Amino acid sequence: MENLIRVQDMCKIYNPGENEVRALDHVNLEINRGEFVAIIGHSGSGKSTLMNMLGCLDVPTSGTYYLNGKDVSTMKDNQLSEIRNQEIGFIFQGFNLIANLNAMENVELPLIYRGIGKGERHRLAKEALTKVGLSKRMEHKPSEMSGGQQQRVAIARAIAAEPPVILADEPTGNLDSASTKEIMEILKSLHEAGRSVILITHDNDIADQAKRVVRILDGKIVEDYYNENKKF
Repeated sequence: MENLIRVQDMCKIYNPGENEVRALDHVNLEINRGEFVAIIGHSGSGKSTLMNMLGCLDVPTSGTYYLNGKDVSTMKDNQLSEIRNQEIGFIFQGFNLIANLNAMENVELPLIYRGIGKGERHRLAKEALTKVGLSKRMEHKPSEMSGGQQQRVAIARAIAAEPPVILADEPTGNLDSASTKEIMEILKSLHEAGRSVILITHDNDIADQAKRVVRILDGKIVEDYYNENKKF
């Protein structure tokens, strides 16, 4: 399989010197196109720092990171912004929807930044919202939807332009058990359709639903295994 992500000897050090903190300590990781991977760790383990690196929200102190064939580890802020827009669909715990925009408008917003024309934007947004079961809620604003529905809008926004990577940071953290199940089923269906999904979580039950689990502790990857019983 083809590498989508390749991290080599990555370190992230805060406060270099006597009181330095190694948030990431010589991490090596490869993720192939089409994988469904959960990265799990408790608070302070380094998983959020690793997510920031994978999502091009920050750059490493040392080491290299290749995303979709591009070395992004030394890019400047404006270059990273473009990479985020073109290569990564983000799903966050807090939904991050614009309160005064309806579902359709929220999904269309990042497509505007991509320079996609109005008609095509509308088509892509409608298609994405239909995929997540919100074809009848397109005109509703976030305040008119449940938490689960808002997260489905966020997923539609993430997948509308079909980026190579879907990066989901604690996507079920603010949801009840029924909504959590719905969101996980959507993520699984995206994987089945060939999408590359990276799920960041502290929850073992959530991580266990991924095909592959990468466990991080004290800035180091301590486990990397496949759930062979997963048939999705």
